[in-house]
Amino acid sequence: MLNQESKEIAKTYKRFLVAVVIITFILSSFFGAVFGFMAGNLGQGKFSLNFLKGKNKTSQQADAGSGQTINVPNEESAVIQSVKKGSPAVVSIIISKQVIQRPDFFSDPFFDPFGFRPQDQNQGQSQKQEVGAGSGFIVSKDGMVVTNKHVVSDQNADYTVMTNDGKKYDAKVLAIDPTNDIAILKIDANDLPVLELGDSASLEIGQTVIAIGNSLGEFRNTVSKGVISGLKRDVTAGSGFGGSELLSQVIQTDAAINPGNSGGPLLDIQGKVIGVNVAMAQGAENIGFALPVDLVKRDLASVKSSGRISQPFIGVRYVPVDQQIQKENNLPFDYGALVIRGQNVTDFAVIPGSPADKAGIVENDIILEVNNTKVDSDHPLASLLAQYNIGDALTLKIWHKGDTKNIEVTLEERK
Repeated sequence: MLNQESKEIAKTYKRFLVAVVIITFILSSFFGAVFGFMAGNLGQGKFSLNFLKGKNKTSQQADAGSGQTINVPNEESAVIQSVKKGSPAVVSIIISKQVIQRPDFFSDPFFDPFGFRPQDQNQGQSQKQEVGAGSGFIVSKDGMVVTNKHVVSDQNADYTVMTNDGKKYDAKVLAIDPTNDIAILKIDANDLPVLELGDSASLEIGQTVIAIGNSLGEFRNTVSKGVISGLKRDVTAGSGFGGSELLSQVIQTDAAINPGNSGGPLLDIQGKVIGVNVAMAQGAENIGFALPVDLVKRDLASVKSSGRISQPFIGVRYVPVDQQIQKENNLPFDYGALVIRGQNVTDFAVIPGSPADKAGIVENDIILEVNNTKVDSDHPLASLLAQYNIGDALTLKIWHKGDTKNIEVTLEERK
């Protein structure tokens, strides 16, 4: 009995071993096929396995859910490439002018009785000095440079453009935008690196942006990164010399914009210009503003076609109407452009002889529509007018002395 039982146990054990071998063979074949397939696709670039997130990773791929794969760029690598692409075309603008050398109060012999301090022979004379700095970027290989109007507003100053490789060029102010803080300079050079202009109409809040410029007038090609914090902002920017300017429909960003950055580019993550850095909010952190690049594209097209920046206008001073303006002034509408005079005597509500004056628009009128498009926060009057050309006839719907009516206005060139 024991012998027979031992034989049965031995047979059972053999069958178990055979089963283990078969199962092991099947599993080995399956996993071998899977890893072989993945290895083959890796060699053809169809898959990327990212077990670790490292600095050198340029992209990762994710399944879109429909059998497709989508590339998700690594932000750090994309920013580095964008800066490398854009920096060669970013310039520093040096502002110089003749400055009277004031006598040194303590160089008077009365305060230096022993004569240890030598007298400066040039005291009281005019001497050329650097008095300011800004930024800009090259938009044509033959030397057209975009910057802010307020950077080159001093007609008594000389301007020098310093390129990224340290070369200096005398700059001529080629054109100034009469309504926006944009100026175009020209330097005598060829085969220059240029920046590609993007599209500011399709921007999204939260997308990554990069600012490059001559921070504090000392640190050339300083790079800062952030996101778009807001769009279509209207802000009043002070020049630091008592003047101010209304900036309409600007881009808000938390990328650091410092004095000296004015006129430099705001880039998207592909290295395309989507704005021109123009201002920062005083007393706040990480609130900067940039002019939309679409304004630059329009100005460049005007300069190339006519040699100057020509813009259509109707000749009114106005404030956008919202619910607060409606309530404060007891108006019948919470949208439109209220025609109103400025604080100074010369700040007319309607410029004499302008298209608006010829059409009969007067102070306290409200411009409600331009060619059937409502004038509101999404469609400001200035933006609507900018879509048309000098000589175009527009139909304006206005509220005039208690009644609404349509009038025709022909756009003229702003002088």
